[in-house]
Amino acid sequence: MSNRFRALLRAACLALAATCAMIASAQSRAPSDAQLQAAARASFPEFLELLALPNDAIEPADIRRNADWLQRAFERRGFSARQLPNDGKPMLFAEYGKPVPGRRTILFYMHFDGQPVLPEQWSQPSPWQAVVKQRDAAGAWVPVATARLQDTVLDPELRVFARSASDDKGPILMLLAAFDALRAAGIEPAIHVKVLLDSEEEKGSPTLGAVAKAHADLLRADGLLLFDGPRHASNRPTLAFGNRGVAMATLTVHGPRAPLHSGHHGNYTPNPAQRLAALLATMKDEQGRVTIPGYYDGIVLTEAERAILAETGDDEAAMRKRVGIAKSDAVGSSYQEAMQYPSLNVRGLQSAAVGDKAANIVPHKAVAELDLRTTPEAGPERLFALIRDHVQRQGWHLVDGEPTEADRATYDRLATLRYGGGSRAVRTPMDAPIGVWAHAALRRSFGDAPDMRPVRIRMMGGSLPTDELVDALQVPFVIVPPVNGDNNQHSFDENIRIGHYLDGVRMAAGLLTMPFGE
Repeated sequence: MSNRFRALLRAACLALAATCAMIASAQSRAPSDAQLQAAARASFPEFLELLALPNDAIEPADIRRNADWLQRAFERRGFSARQLPNDGKPMLFAEYGKPVPGRRTILFYMHFDGQPVLPEQWSQPSPWQAVVKQRDAAGAWVPVATARLQDTVLDPELRVFARSASDDKGPILMLLAAFDALRAAGIEPAIHVKVLLDSEEEKGSPTLGAVAKAHADLLRADGLLLFDGPRHASNRPTLAFGNRGVAMATLTVHGPRAPLHSGHHGNYTPNPAQRLAALLATMKDEQGRVTIPGYYDGIVLTEAERAILAETGDDEAAMRKRVGIAKSDAVGSSYQEAMQYPSLNVRGLQSAAVGDKAANIVPHKAVAELDLRTTPEAGPERLFALIRDHVQRQGWHLVDGEPTEADRATYDRLATLRYGGGSRAVRTPMDAPIGVWAHAALRRSFGDAPDMRPVRIRMMGGSLPTDELVDALQVPFVIVPPVNGDNNQHSFDENIRIGHYLDGVRMAAGLLTMPFGE
């Protein structure tokens, strides 16, 4: 056993001991199951009302209506709340009570903007009018009466379908319902609570860092908790201690000056679509691993860290079946290990047209949109520079925009590679105090049954604007994802499972009533 492994094992044991001690010393009072259920039921009319407000950040007026609604909702529960100016798309800050000496402050982060919608794709009249559904005997989703959300015993398999039901208005209402449950039980939070609601998360949170820095004193906290995203596939309560960042790039391969007749020019004029496909093929091997030199540099997983990744108990066969593939890429030996590496994804391809609009031509250009998931060891600028160097080594001359006549006369291979910006990945040590506190809260809330023990994820694959807040506030963080993994976020027919909503209320109440630092 290596010294490094012994040190990590010792740290893990100390963290577990601290968790047990925290649970033992925690306040015994917490809302009862009946109070949690009642608070959830009472929150559903508000939830549906909030879902009815369009929230694409491209429309500032819609964002302001959402911010106004949410400000009133927090104020009704005793919060002081104010909107933080943000070029017509305000963010919302709320604070419960005043700081208490010796009591830690936790800043909850969520967002209330949503992805754009194409209403015709949805299986209901409007993405903004929530519909309650259940599966029929054939497995199809069918509408049921909204009144089912007021059943004395809620059916956990019911779902609410609407834009932002899961991402991320549902988690906001879970937190509010948890406060309602505490009030019904006559319990005050064991932590000092601040809340920041982002208005542009689905646009990459371009101003979050600036807003956070401008209000750093207001937002100052001992820990940051991000309440967003899907739980682990096992549906066990989940903690994530980091997230990958993301960078965007556009690669355009230029061909002839204009589209050409394929009969007259096929076999003579090079086809940019085929050339782009060949160029992309040089970036990965048949196992899905990026072949660009240096792309994975700095990623070293110890034996102990691999053991932590294995704790999740992912069913790889079930995962492949769910997504419809026979074999996964071999970047890592498991799903969790693969998430520790930077990725290179072709998110879209375009050249000429297909289907009814296809024409017999040699296209004049071909475009690949790339997204690169970054890690703390591999930042966005470095990954982009590696791709740029690789393209040039393949014999391509890079130009900005359309090639000039001189470019066309001089270079056989012409391309444009543009950087679309990016965010950094961030990670918190798994034995950090905020992680120990959150782990203890979830264990106390859900018990010690094996199928409900919290899953700890070293770094989740998706991206959140965590880096902006961490940089601005210099605060440790943990991500507590509350929603169902099959929620169709960012797509049509987005939904939230009622069982996950109820668990989210329980999760929030557990965090609110777990002492931290007293």
